[in-house]
Amino acid sequence: MRKFVILILVVALAIPLAVVNAQGDEGFVKTLDLPVEPATEGPLAGVDPSGQTVTWWHQHSGAREEFLNGLITDFNANNPWGITVEGSNQGSYGDIYQKMIAGIPSGDVPNLIVAYQNQSAAYYQAGGLVDDLDDFVLDPQWGLNEAEIADFVPSFFNQDYTPDGSARIGFPPNRSLEGFYYNLTALKELGYDGPPTSLEEFGEMACAFKEQGWSGYDAGDQLGYLIRTDASNIAAGTFAQGGDVFADGAFVYNSPATVTYIKFMVDLYNQGCAGLIAERYGDQNAFTAGKAAFFMGSSSGLPFVRSGIEEAFTEPFEWGVTYIPYAEVPVADVYGASVSVPKTTPEAELAAWLFVRWLTEAEQQAGWAQASNYFPVRYSTGAEMGAIFADLPQFEESWNLLQGETMVEPQLASYDVIRDEAEATFENLLASGGDVETALTALTNTANEIHASFQD
Repeated sequence: MRKFVILILVVALAIPLAVVNAQGDEGFVKTLDLPVEPATEGPLAGVDPSGQTVTWWHQHSGAREEFLNGLITDFNANNPWGITVEGSNQGSYGDIYQKMIAGIPSGDVPNLIVAYQNQSAAYYQAGGLVDDLDDFVLDPQWGLNEAEIADFVPSFFNQDYTPDGSARIGFPPNRSLEGFYYNLTALKELGYDGPPTSLEEFGEMACAFKEQGWSGYDAGDQLGYLIRTDASNIAAGTFAQGGDVFADGAFVYNSPATVTYIKFMVDLYNQGCAGLIAERYGDQNAFTAGKAAFFMGSSSGLPFVRSGIEEAFTEPFEWGVTYIPYAEVPVADVYGASVSVPKTTPEAELAAWLFVRWLTEAEQQAGWAQASNYFPVRYSTGAEMGAIFADLPQFEESWNLLQGETMVEPQLASYDVIRDEAEATFENLLASGGDVETALTALTNTANEIHASFQD
C-alpha cells in the first residue's frame, strides 16, 4: 500500500504566509480569475463547465452548514461560468455511504460527495468516481500550478490516492488529527511537569490521578483515562508505537506495536486506572468535568473542550494537546473526510472541480477553519489564523503537531467493515478478558479474509 509518512519541517511552517492576489509573487492563480473559455489542450480540451448545476452531498449541520451555505452563495454569485452549487445535508457519513453505494449502479449520484478515503475507495472500485481526479488537479488550464501545490500541507495533499498510487480519488477541504488532551493543572498538583511521552509515564500519571485525585475535583469517582475502542484509536496508538495496522498488502493487527498498545490499555483498565466510555463523547465530557486526566480525540473538538471546561469550572484548569505517548518518535494520525467527484458528465465534473478548487483557496480556508474547527489545508492560510491561535492557543498547539511524522489509516474499501471488527475485538478484551495476542491474531485473520472478499 502506498504510505504517506511525511516529515513536515519547521522551516516550512515558518515561511512568510500571506494571502496573495490573483497572480502574486508566489504565482498563485485564483479560481475566479481562470479563463472563461474551454481549454484548447490537455485532457479537458473543449469541456465547457458553463451553466452546470453541481449537487453536493455532505454531512455538515448547524453552524458549519450555515457557514458553508454562505460560501456556496458567494461562489454561485461570483463565478464567471454561471455554475450553481447546491449543497445538501444527507445525514451521517454512513448514511451518505449507503446512498452512494445504492446509487452507483443506476447513475443516480451527486456531482460532489463528502467521503472518507476508505469510502471513496469503495466508490472508485465500483466505478462510481472519475478515473483520476489529477486529470483536473493538474490540468494546464483548470488545475493547480507548482506554487499552489507547494502551498498545501503535503500529508493532506497526498492522502487521497489509491493504495497503488495510480489515481487520486478525492481532494482535501480540511483535516484533523488524533490528539492527546491533558489536564496540566492536575498533573502539576501530582508532581509532574507536563504530559507523558511514553506509555509507562501515561500509566503512572493515570493511576496517580485515580489514586490521589486533585483539588479541582474530589468526589472520589475520577479515573485517569476513559478508553475509546474504535479503529481510529487502535490505529493512532499503533502508529505511536512505531507500527502500522496495514503493511505489505495485508492487515497486521497482531504486530508488536498493536499488541503493545492494546496490552497497555487492557492492563490500565484492569488496574482500575481507566474505564470504558459509557456514552458518546463520554471521555471528553469526563475530561472537561475534571473526572479524567486525559482523553484522546480529534483536534476539531478543541472549542467544545474549552467550552465544557469553562462551564464546569469558575476558574478553568490549564490544559493542552500533545502527541499520543510514543515508543521512539512522535507520530500523529491525520484524518478527515475529503470530497470526491462521481462520474456524471465531463462538464459537470469540471464544474465540481472548479468549486473544490475555489473552496480550498486561502481566503475560503481561513473562514472555514474558524467556522468548522478543522485544520486548513494550505500553509498560506496561516496568515489568517492569528486571531484563532490567539483566542485558542491549543489550536496552534495542535497545528504544530504536524511538524512531526504523520500517518494515515488504510485507504481501502474493506476498512469500513474491518473497523467494526477491530472495535468489537478491543471491547471484548476489556469487558471479558482473554489473551491479547490470540485475540489480535484472530482479528488479523478476519480482517484479511474481509479484505480478500473486496478484491473478488
